[in-house]
Amino acid sequence: MNSKQLLAIALALVIVIVVIVGYVAYTLTKPREQVSILSEQLGKPMTIAVYSPAFSHGSRIPVKYTCDGQDISIPIEWDNKALPKGTKSLVLVMYDPDAPHGIFIHWIIYNIPLNITSIPEGLPKTPIVKGIGIQGRNDFGEIGYKGPCPPSGSMHRYYLRLFALDTVLDLKPGATLEELEKAIINHILAYGEFMGTYGR
Repeated sequence: MNSKQLLAIALALVIVIVVIVGYVAYTLTKPREQVSILSEQLGKPMTIAVYSPAFSHGSRIPVKYTCDGQDISIPIEWDNKALPKGTKSLVLVMYDPDAPHGIFIHWIIYNIPLNITSIPEGLPKTPIVKGIGIQGRNDFGEIGYKGPCPPSGSMHRYYLRLFALDTVLDLKPGATLEELEKAIINHILAYGEFMGTYGR
């Protein structure tokens, strides 16, 4: 094999590597499409009152619940009287719609029982929290809560959306948003949401 052939093979390998690296980089950074369960036009009534005793709707999230503080989970409360007839379980999703690469998930909990009306702060990062529910995987790749940690110089909104379902989900711990969405999309009866902001 002469030098010209070796050069041609090396050039071809470089091109293949560049294409693969470019594809992987695109896949990791491309914006996540608007997921239907987090859409503003969900098509279900927003009738569940959701709030936090730690801060008011639309206000700044205390540092203790962010990556700049203790990074413990936010306490959440809701009104069970507003749950539609036929509700069998609840789902909570915390997300950031202002992240650089699209919707970013900070917290997922499903199969929340109807006999509770709140989730205390500082939930353990375990797959199953007894009496509370099953935790999914956030976009940091971890199970449980991971608080706001926006890029320096930006202010983001963080929504906590609570869904009332007509079923109990058959999902293992650590479900992703996409897996959750597929499981609940046809079972949502109503929802409510609460929002806080945080900037660095």
